[in-house]
Amino acid sequence: MIEPVKKAFSAYMEGFYNSVVPTTGSLQEYVSRGYATSVGWTKDRLVDDAEAMLESYYKNDTNDGPTQPPELPVILMATEKTYIPSGRDYTRQVTVDDNLWLILPNDVKERAFDIKVMAGDIRAQLAIFAHTPDTARSLAAQFLLYVDSPFRRRFNASYEFAGQGIDGWPVQIETPDIPASDIKVEGIKNMTILAIDITLHASIPLFGAPKEGDPNDGKGIPGTDDPAGHPVVVEVINNREDAL
Repeated sequence: MIEPVKKAFSAYMEGFYNSVVPTTGSLQEYVSRGYATSVGWTKDRLVDDAEAMLESYYKNDTNDGPTQPPELPVILMATEKTYIPSGRDYTRQVTVDDNLWLILPNDVKERAFDIKVMAGDIRAQLAIFAHTPDTARSLAAQFLLYVDSPFRRRFNASYEFAGQGIDGWPVQIETPDIPASDIKVEGIKNMTILAIDITLHASIPLFGAPKEGDPNDGKGIPGTDDPAGHPVVVEVINNREDAL
């Protein structure tokens, strides 16, 4: 449910990485290193557990070789385990009571599926680890500049159902009007850690199809990755003649 949002945000962050202007010697190396070893996800840890986040990155064999101390700076990302419905002043959800059906654009079988849409807030956090305050501050400032553009306040996630990729599900980024926060961790010395909190307002689709034993259109197999659709009226013939 959340993985497509994280995957789409990774692509968004790659766009940011490619825009970074090196203002320090460390950033000169950073922009030439490559995205795969410069930005990464940690497993459901926020910066409150910064030491564990960094340890996870230390163990990540991104170069297909023996584990070595990581190069810094690095941006590590995490999402909170909680889930909060988006405020109704922002959007609304599509519930089962809305009884919404659709045909996927690229479905050659033209099956009708039902759909619900959750509108949820996903709390995420970026933690910037650097050896010097100038490098960490520059990365944080450039990210906040990048996300401040009206054209970069949203991105789209892609979901899969019935063998089809369904693109265009919007995710909007909300950032608080505060600077990146300096994080002090007792177990980490000679390093600057800056944390940026963001909220991702995501529209998350839930596609549905007839279950085994339910009426269906016979164009697939219920309970599989190639499901049948709901039966629909395809033709109405009226032979009634009304006398004038």
